[in-house]
Amino acid sequence: MSLTHALLDVRPLRSSPVFRRLLIGRTVSLLGSFMTMVTVMFQVWDMTHSTVWSGAVGLAQALPMAALGLFAGSWVDRADRRRVYLLATVGQAVCSLLLAVQGFTGHVPVAVLLALVAAQSSFGAVGAPAAGVFVPRLLPKEQVAAGLALNQITGQAMMLLGPAVAGVLLGRLGIGTCYLLDALSFGLSFYGAFGLPALPPEGERSRPGLRGVVDGLRFLTGHRAVRGALLTDLAATVLSFPVSLFPLVNAERFGGDPGTLGLFLSALAVGGLTASAFSGAVTRLGRPGPVMLCASAGWGAALVLFGLTTGPWTGLGLLTLAGAADTLAVVSRSTIVQTRTPDALLGRVTAAEQIVGQAGPNLGNLRGGLVAGWTSGATALISGGLLCLAAVAAVAATTPQLRGGATDGD
Repeated sequence: MSLTHALLDVRPLRSSPVFRRLLIGRTVSLLGSFMTMVTVMFQVWDMTHSTVWSGAVGLAQALPMAALGLFAGSWVDRADRRRVYLLATVGQAVCSLLLAVQGFTGHVPVAVLLALVAAQSSFGAVGAPAAGVFVPRLLPKEQVAAGLALNQITGQAMMLLGPAVAGVLLGRLGIGTCYLLDALSFGLSFYGAFGLPALPPEGERSRPGLRGVVDGLRFLTGHRAVRGALLTDLAATVLSFPVSLFPLVNAERFGGDPGTLGLFLSALAVGGLTASAFSGAVTRLGRPGPVMLCASAGWGAALVLFGLTTGPWTGLGLLTLAGAADTLAVVSRSTIVQTRTPDALLGRVTAAEQIVGQAGPNLGNLRGGLVAGWTSGATALISGGLLCLAAVAAVAATTPQLRGGATDGD
């Protein structure tokens, strides 16, 4: 296999100017969003010096997605997805402008700040299902995985860059400027989506309200490949997500060095970026099911070995492998969801995927913390990795539609 074939597949950038413009806008907007995430945490802590209020930031971001996601997906499947996305982008930009105003003026109660965060997250919960249909509608089926990989690598890059930029700007220009820059970044996101064609659902439109949500859930439970893809993701997150264990494992195995602790998270990100950069081989393969199963199993195995190791550099290497495996699993899972879901249902299924992606790591951190409290950090890591391996094996054994790697069917 040539190096060119293994590198990130950039055919979508050449074949679709609309996708290229959309990706640029999304990337800049993500940079602003990660800056705002850090700025909110900094401001809340500066106002309260309370870990309870700091934790409430996460709730303000997560609860709207969980509460509104499926209903937003149902609405998206009845409307022009382009228009819904543009409206959601405007809503998020307005929230960022209001955050900037309170940042410049000061003296706003922390509850008001969190209400603005929740409102912005609510608009995001509406925009995400609409954006979920863009890649399969704009690109040929054989380029969908490559388009998702481009989304993944730009998202990971902004996840690394955004907090660093926010840290610099907070010290020099203040919180109001950081929020204002985020508001301006939504302008590029709006511009990127404005050139999209109208994207009404193809096929029967969603029924309104709860009935449309039930139809989406019925598809999820009945379509074995899509159901298996989401169950595999839950196996990797709920059963084995390791981040909450890092401080304890660092204290148990590596002397509690804060430098080592920081490198744990960096190693996961470096592995993810590296896998994205060399994802061409798997995205061109056209077999997302086997890739997802193998990558998810690789994630679990790497965490088991990390729990067994006592060498810091070996541990960092294993976390790098885990991060790479996670990225390949995410790209493959999204490819399965977006190529096997009928367009008329894609908003609701994308919303469910978003909820799974957000809730899974939080539940996984909770599981890890509880098990570690009863045993040890290493035991929680090893048991979680083994449970992940067992669950992935069970999904593979009971879902031949994933093992076969076909791009259609149930």
